[in-house]
Amino acid sequence: MSARRTLPWPLVALFTAGYLAPYLLPTTVGRLAAGLPLTATQAGAVGSALLLGSASAGFLLASRVDRAGARHAARAGLALAVLGYGGAALTDAVPAVVAGAVLGGAGSGTVTAVAVSGIAAQRDPHRVTTLGLLGVSALAGALCLAVPHLGPGHAQPLAALALTALAVWPLTGRLPGRLPGHATGDRPAPAPGGRRRRSAARPPHLRRGLVLAATMPCWSLAQNALWGMSGRIGLVQAHLSESTVGAVFAVALGAGLLGVTGAGALGPRFGRALPIGAGTALIAGCVALSASATGLASFAAGEIAWNLLYPVVLSYLIGLAASLDPHGRWAVLVGSASSLGTAAGPLAGSLLAAWAGFPVMGAVLAAGLLLIAAPVTAVALRAGRGTPAVVEIPVDSPAVPARGAYDTAAAIQAP
Repeated sequence: MSARRTLPWPLVALFTAGYLAPYLLPTTVGRLAAGLPLTATQAGAVGSALLLGSASAGFLLASRVDRAGARHAARAGLALAVLGYGGAALTDAVPAVVAGAVLGGAGSGTVTAVAVSGIAAQRDPHRVTTLGLLGVSALAGALCLAVPHLGPGHAQPLAALALTALAVWPLTGRLPGRLPGHATGDRPAPAPGGRRRRSAARPPHLRRGLVLAATMPCWSLAQNALWGMSGRIGLVQAHLSESTVGAVFAVALGAGLLGVTGAGALGPRFGRALPIGAGTALIAGCVALSASATGLASFAAGEIAWNLLYPVVLSYLIGLAASLDPHGRWAVLVGSASSLGTAAGPLAGSLLAAWAGFPVMGAVLAAGLLLIAAPVTAVALRAGRGTPAVVEIPVDSPAVPARGAYDTAAAIQAP
């Protein structure tokens, strides 16, 4: 069977479109501060509002993608992204830009919810996740290099988000109207005593899922606290020029692509516990190294190693969440929880740096990551003892005409 038939490319494209907003957040926030009458803190608050809109959409849709229908929910999310980001790019009025960013964030979260719900139902969710991360890393890297050459102003990164959503729209025709096993005709009869009703009301592996959902905001916060402060660390503490810092970031983004490619090649060969536990511990060391850098060598080593490891561990964490529930509810909830940490990261980093300096900030974040490594590794070990049920989504089948009224979804992925 050809790769075209075995790989769900529409889900990969939706994942890329949904996760692009947080990957472009540093560029977007920088352009908002430079192109509008906003301080750096206010621009960061707009970026946080965007990510909070994304997280809210993910929480609302965690168990409702099947009801709205994958195709309808994806199109609703893409429409929100086009309208929100596009509208924000076309105006200089700050309230309208803020409203557009929040609306676009809700669209990104909706699209991501559909993507991760579908990915969770694949035979190899980790492989599909790494393809999505590879796509978003490559696209974000290209945009980070291109945006500075497209002129000043806040419009360029927001327009890029809107155009990406518009480009993905045609692929939604290859999504199923409803996820297999969720259509009304596929629902089994309720078991005596209402056991079927209770089992359908909540996702399986409740304790493991809650541990993962509770730790992911802290994990993402630590990553994005460093990411938000990296430019200042390079300029102020390592005494590097802006062009040198930019070159380090470009190499680091390339390392991220290598990391995603390596994660896809390794797959489940070493399980999930080892990449998640050891990877998080290594990331803690990278955070401490970058935050304490006083020259080019230490700054570049920390940033490049961090960008190499971050997407690898993230892909296994998303795969772990997907393995807990083949209908994708934990994957959506964990992704939304991660967005909350992403939104709070830059603010937490700036507060820690202002309070005690960059090296102490790095030490605190590294210690937090080491503490988080234990529970997430335990979840991965327990999840690896069983093989979850898998449901396939025939994304390559012809589109089925929608029946009934058009459903809109309620208003989710690290750099």
